[in-house]
Amino acid sequence: MEHHIASWAQSAPHLVAVAAGREKADLVIRGGKLVNVHTREILDGWQAAVACGRFAYVGPDASHCIGPETEVVEADGSYLIPGLCDGHMHIESGMLTPAEFAAAVIPHGTTTMFTDPHEIANVLGLKGVGMMHDEALMQPINIYTQMPSCAPSAPGLETTGFEITAEDVAEAMAWPGIIGLGEMMNFPGVINGDPQMLAEMAATMDAGKTVGGHYASPDKGIAFSAYVAGGAADDHEGTAETDALARVRNGMKSMMRLGSAWYDVESQITAITEKGLDPRNFILCTDDCHSGTLVNDGHMNRVVRHAIDCGCDPVVALQMATINTATHFGLERELGSIAPGRRADVILTLDLKSLPVDVVFARGVRVAEAGKILVTCPHFDWPDSARQTVHMGKSLSGGDFEIAAPEGKNSVVAKVIGVVENQAPTEALTAELPVIDGLVEGENGVCQIALVERHRATGDVVNGFVSGFGYEGKMAIASTVAHDSHHMIVVGTDRDMMAKAANRLGDVGGGVTVWKDGAELALVELPIAGLMSDQPAAEVAAKADEMVAAMAACGCTLNNAYMQHSLLALVVIPALRISDLGLVDVTTFELTDLIES
Repeated sequence: MEHHIASWAQSAPHLVAVAAGREKADLVIRGGKLVNVHTREILDGWQAAVACGRFAYVGPDASHCIGPETEVVEADGSYLIPGLCDGHMHIESGMLTPAEFAAAVIPHGTTTMFTDPHEIANVLGLKGVGMMHDEALMQPINIYTQMPSCAPSAPGLETTGFEITAEDVAEAMAWPGIIGLGEMMNFPGVINGDPQMLAEMAATMDAGKTVGGHYASPDKGIAFSAYVAGGAADDHEGTAETDALARVRNGMKSMMRLGSAWYDVESQITAITEKGLDPRNFILCTDDCHSGTLVNDGHMNRVVRHAIDCGCDPVVALQMATINTATHFGLERELGSIAPGRRADVILTLDLKSLPVDVVFARGVRVAEAGKILVTCPHFDWPDSARQTVHMGKSLSGGDFEIAAPEGKNSVVAKVIGVVENQAPTEALTAELPVIDGLVEGENGVCQIALVERHRATGDVVNGFVSGFGYEGKMAIASTVAHDSHHMIVVGTDRDMMAKAANRLGDVGGGVTVWKDGAELALVELPIAGLMSDQPAAEVAAKADEMVAAMAACGCTLNNAYMQHSLLALVVIPALRISDLGLVDVTTFELTDLIES
């Protein structure tokens, strides 16, 4: 099936002729209640006529558009709502390729996504972004790509597979599916006038496109003002009503997220439901959903339902997932509403509050019904360079994970990364640990953590300690998903098993593996960049469920512990992290020694 949609200019003569009744529509939907997100009205009996993938006529009677070849859909009292838009997300975090992600979300009514592929950018650079962009444009729904801005996330504290430059950003702005700049995470760089960050933002602004924001600081004073002045147009890092207020009062769009790990809608939506602020400056997003969430709970439909449950008017909630998002990215005339000229992305639902997604049309094609996808989502031919990205340089052994104690010590005081349940920040802890045969050993819940370099085949292993997972017995877990540089993180209680887990990922080209008592309990293969599977979401979700069960079998009781594991190398979130360069104190943005005394 050809999923390309003609431009409005190419379609206009036919759209005008259909709306005037001179030519006939491909599709007419009638007998329903149309939700108009421009006016916040529900228009009973209004009908929609579709031609060449776009709405031609929208009004009380489309009978003049119906010919012998026109498909007529009887809505039987259902509401017609626009297809849902996700304003900020990273496809890779679902462990799926763009095609399989699209296939997973289409039955949930998502027809547009604004995606920032900064995970693959850290592994494969601009070429990787290009591959994601190309597969995105092949899909039957609208997937726009934001050019990643920050790889590495913290220059000088980690080494990525590739670095993104201002020249890369300027080049990508000419690509057809690039909608703007991905989240500008290096907010200290912007505030301090870093020339590269400002050049990336300038290249985006010069192209007339949108700069994505990421201001992860509670300081809403002068530093925040300086960041906004740099050009960031939106921000999804808010967690409280005061965050939302600060953003919209400064002309930013407040993006409120409900993903698999982040729950930031309820605490901020009071700016609308209680303070009465103009809701057109608010956008709903996921940032991000795992495959299991997509399979079991939904995608943007889940976010809209949650906003309604938090007291938001259903039509206002829909605006925040349709027209507000489209307008923000300069696409109000292209999508986000049921109105003439727009892409014919529409959902039929029987109830606006519980939002069952009964039928989904994308570009005038029936793409899903009753939770089942009806179209194919084409795959990009991912080359070997994208499938063979785990370059360890050598086979590892238990000796690579040894931590030597200073001469003559029977015990040492070591820094320990403390995992905090349901939070991204870690604690900077210390523990007195025993020395046996000259090596420091973990005890009392303190495990070893190692970062294995996997981009340049250096063979380097950086070792440290972590606590909070609750692991017991002899075990190890390794992952090539290691935000944002995506080396390999190995956590374990047994050095030989840590080596086995790491080598296993080298053999399969990346993913997540869990080992206990010398045997592998679970494996999620992620062969594309060590981040994504090109298998269907249900299969990936089933393997991810096995991984969670295997972690529990090793003694881990934390909620969403895999997310905690994958963030342990994220050197822009306090307090203590690990990178290929060593242990990082993120409160001072400096490398620090593992052993204190």
